[in-house]
Amino acid sequence: MSEGVRLDKWLWAARFFKTRSLACDAVDRNKVTVNGDRVKPARTVKLGDVLEIDNGSDQWEVDVMGLSDVRGSATIARNLYEETEVSVARRAAVAENRRLFREPGTTIKGRPTKRDRRELDKL
Repeated sequence: MSEGVRLDKWLWAARFFKTRSLACDAVDRNKVTVNGDRVKPARTVKLGDVLEIDNGSDQWEVDVMGLSDVRGSATIARNLYEETEVSVARRAAVAENRRLFREPGTTIKGRPTKRDRRELDKL
């Protein structure tokens, strides 16, 4: 494993994506860059590479600290990367914005009632 691991396998092993196929799709849609470059899923990830990952809900910028092509526990997966300070600050700011400014329809479960629609129209 000292040479490198396929990018899609590493993303799956580090638990950024639930399946390898989701990781491949994200790489193909340019949601993952390695050292600022667009890459393919078969690209080899090496120690020290900087990855920018957009998994749909969060955006991460991480340094590769370990290599694995086997999906293990979350504690083991957390040792495979180290998040940069800029990324930590950005994710905290986004989480705070989500907490303070909720989407209007998030509290409605299922189809909105007439009362729910009136409340949405007020906004």
